[in-house]
Amino acid sequence: MQQNEVAARVRQVIDATGVSDREFARRIVIDPSKLSRSLNGARRFTVAELARIADIGGVDVGGLIGPAAKSPNGAPAGTTSAPASGPPPSPSRSPLSAPAAPEGGRPLQIVRETVRLIAERGFHAVRVADIAAACHTSTATIHYHFPGRDELLEAAVRWCMDEDTRRRADATAGSRHAGDELRRLIELQTPRTVQQRRQWCVWLDLWAQAARSTAVGRLHVEYYRQWRGTVADVIRRGAEQGAFRAVDADAAALALTALIDGLATQVLATEPGRPGTDARAMHNTLTAHVDACLTAPTDS
Repeated sequence: MQQNEVAARVRQVIDATGVSDREFARRIVIDPSKLSRSLNGARRFTVAELARIADIGGVDVGGLIGPAAKSPNGAPAGTTSAPASGPPPSPSRSPLSAPAAPEGGRPLQIVRETVRLIAERGFHAVRVADIAAACHTSTATIHYHFPGRDELLEAAVRWCMDEDTRRRADATAGSRHAGDELRRLIELQTPRTVQQRRQWCVWLDLWAQAARSTAVGRLHVEYYRQWRGTVADVIRRGAEQGAFRAVDADAAALALTALIDGLATQVLATEPGRPGTDARAMHNTLTAHVDACLTAPTDS
């Protein structure tokens, strides 16, 4: 099967779902640029990616690499047919085929539960059996979508990056004053709530993995490039508005993000309610840093 024919069948499945390429990439848990390159023939889809595409699209994975892709009722993907009088025939998938997926797709559910378990136990303490139990499915289903732990970890990293980016975009949408926007970003990065502490626990575990995994390390570098870029852009805009001093925005962003990481680590090392560095102290320290190092002096 020619690579471009596989790409054409995947395109058919994406079009049938009625979502954008970016949303489809999110659902199958791969980087949108990877999906784009694969659709354009510059990259081959992996077997695991084709399995996830088939799951989300409701088609036979064999149809993506063999005969024309079929929906579970036997009709071409994206079409409908009259319901049969009896139970629908089972698609000719592998014995490892996943059962009916929850809303958003089985791969996304697997990744979300993996992230939750990493936050609670640490990556190396999480077994595939634990993930399967959390998803109310079998270990075979997990391996069907993510054959190895490395691929599952990479998908978890990508999901965390995507969620973090989305939260920042939602929180700062419509913000006009750079000073307010920067303080809002600081609030988002301060582990005040249970959810924020959980997210930070995941990041700490992923940092350790990034030091040992080339694939995760590349994702780590890309995420921090984007994060520091966001902070630097806000600082530049603040300087243009007169809210911030005229500083080297990239250097200032590096210093501020490093301070956030270091303080967050101290907060997480302190049990809530015990003496030590807490979220309030972290927030106060960060805002004081912004005031002292970035905020432009006002005329008295």
